Amino acid sequence: MGETLIKPKTVIQKEHYFSLSFVLSRVLNSGVIMSIEKNDQELKGLEKSIAKLTQTRYVSLFNTYTGALHGALWGQDLVHGSTARLARPSEQERNFLQWLGITLVQDSQVPIAYATVHVSWDNLEQLEPAIKQARAAASVLVLDFTGLGFGPAAAIAASDELFWKKAERLKIFGAFDLQTMWTQEESEPELQPAVQFNYRLSPLVAACVKLTLLRRNNAS
Repeated sequence: MGETLIKPKTVIQKEHYFSLSFVLSRVLNSGVIMSIEKNDQELKGLEKSIAKLTQTRYVSLFNTYTGALHGALWGQDLVHGSTARLARPSEQERNFLQWLGITLVQDSQVPIAYATVHVSWDNLEQLEPAIKQARAAASVLVLDFTGLGFGPAAAIAASDELFWKKAERLKIFGAFDLQTMWTQEESEPELQPAVQFNYRLSPLVAACVKLTLLRRNNAS
């Protein structure tokens, strides 16, 4: 006998359908649905919302949770051969750091590399205290929005500009490359080059996440 299939719990409730469909229609009608377009406003809007929520200066968006973890590590020069400490690493984090060649340590003298807040419909109203607790543990925050059900989405937030610049470089056609892609000139010569990944978040997903954050107090 095969395993019994269980219908998954609905992530997005029906009462949110109308507002979300309105946002999706607005984004689609704008014609800007790619993250490399200069006139995109959805990504910028989500970055500002997250910066305000986390009380940090710089935010970088990613289309996967592991992409955000990669950015959080790379921004701190934690690369192959480095060591890092995490508070309570999951199996996914352990495997990903092993793949990157980064060794996890438990030395309390080593600062925690980042603190993660997993965002879902169940904890929207408790985001502020969760973020406050995370900020007390580490200077770099990773926010995982995948649990909202719009698709893989995450962000890193910090107040260090150089950290942010390094993390941005991981995203294909990153912010600085987008500004100079026609001249092929290096806009930030002090940064070390990096292999880029397709980590850029879709404006469609960003718009839905932004709306959810703005209306989180009415989520229940």
